[in-house]
Amino acid sequence: MGFVSSLALSHFRSHQNTTLHLDSRPIAIMGANGSGKTNILEAVSLLSPGRGLRRAAAHSMMRYPENLGWKITATTSTEDTVNEIVTRSEQGAARDVKIDGKNMSQMKLGEYLRVLWLIPAMDRLWIESSEGRRRFLDRIALSFFARHAQNTVIYEKAMRERNRLLKEQIRDPAWYLALEKQMATSGQEIMEARTQAVAYIQSAQDNGGDDFPHALLSLSVAEGEVLATESDLSAALSASRARDLMAGRTLVGPHKVDLTGVYAAKDIPAADCSTGEQKALLVSIILANARALRQVHNISPLILLDEVSAHLDKARRASLYAAITDLGLQAWLTGTEREIFQEFEADAQYVNVMDVDGSSCIEQTL
Repeated sequence: MGFVSSLALSHFRSHQNTTLHLDSRPIAIMGANGSGKTNILEAVSLLSPGRGLRRAAAHSMMRYPENLGWKITATTSTEDTVNEIVTRSEQGAARDVKIDGKNMSQMKLGEYLRVLWLIPAMDRLWIESSEGRRRFLDRIALSFFARHAQNTVIYEKAMRERNRLLKEQIRDPAWYLALEKQMATSGQEIMEARTQAVAYIQSAQDNGGDDFPHALLSLSVAEGEVLATESDLSAALSASRARDLMAGRTLVGPHKVDLTGVYAAKDIPAADCSTGEQKALLVSIILANARALRQVHNISPLILLDEVSAHLDKARRASLYAAITDLGLQAWLTGTEREIFQEFEADAQYVNVMDVDGSSCIEQTL
C-alpha cells in the first residue's frame, strides 16, 4: 500500500486553497488551536470509505462564506503505481469519488488506501456509550476486510425496514422472514470480521516491540445470546420478535455487540484506568492494527493522530515516534508546537498551519 505524495484542498473547511507535496515520511502538522490542522487530517480520512474522522455531513465541510462545495485531490504512490484520487461535494450534495478519472464508489477507496485514526473525541471511548466502541471496532474490521462496509450497509438497511414494521405493530411473521434472512446473512459476516480483527490485533500486540500497554480485547453480547452463525442470528431475531414489537425496535443482533478492553498487565478494565492509561491503550491498538495489516495483507496504512501528545509524557511520545518510524509508514500528526515532535528529528516532514484573515495558510519545511 502506498502513501500520499500530494494533497490539494479546495474550499474545504478553513482551507481555501492548500497544496502539500510529500514523501513517505511522517508529517508533523503544527499550529495554534483553530488554525486548521485537524481539517487536513479530516481531508486525508476522506480518502477512505465512510464519513471521515468527524463523521460530518458533506454540506458541513464547505468553506464559508463561499458555499461553493469542496474538493480534495490526492496523488497516491507506491513502488509500482501512481494514482489520482478525487473526492468532492458540490454545494452540499453527497460526495462523489473519482479514481484516475473514473467514477467509483466510496467502497473502492479501500483498495488504494487503508486509513487508521485516533482523535481527541475518542479519548473517552472506554467510558462512554457502546456505539463509539462499535464504530471503532468496525473501522478496524474494515481495514482488514473490504467487504465489511458493504455488509454493514446491507444489515442496517434491512434492520431499518424491520424497525419500521415493528413500529407499525405488524405481527404477521411473513413480513419479517426475508428481512431477518438478510440480517442473519450479513450479520454473520459482520461478526466473523469483527472476531478475526480482534484476533489480529491481539496477535500483533503480543508480537509488537513498542512500550505501550497491551489491551485484551473481546466482544461482549447480552447474557444468553449466541450470535456466531447465521442460524444463531436467525433464531435470535425470531425469538426476540415479541419483545422487539413492544420496544418498537430491534433489540438483538450485531448492532448491540460491545467491545470490551482490559489493561493486560494490571488486569484492570479499560474503563477503570486513568485517562493517560486509556489513551495509551488506544495508541497500542492503533499501532497493532498497522502491524497486523503489514503481517496479514502486506499493507502499510496511513495513520492519523490528532493532538496525540495529550496525556502522553515525553517517554511515551518518544516510544510512539520510534514505533511509527520502525513501521515505515506515513503518519500524519498534529500539535501546537514543534517541540513535541523533537524526537522525530529528521525522520519527519514539517508543516506550519496559520490562520490568516479567516483562511488556513501553510508553510512546509523538510
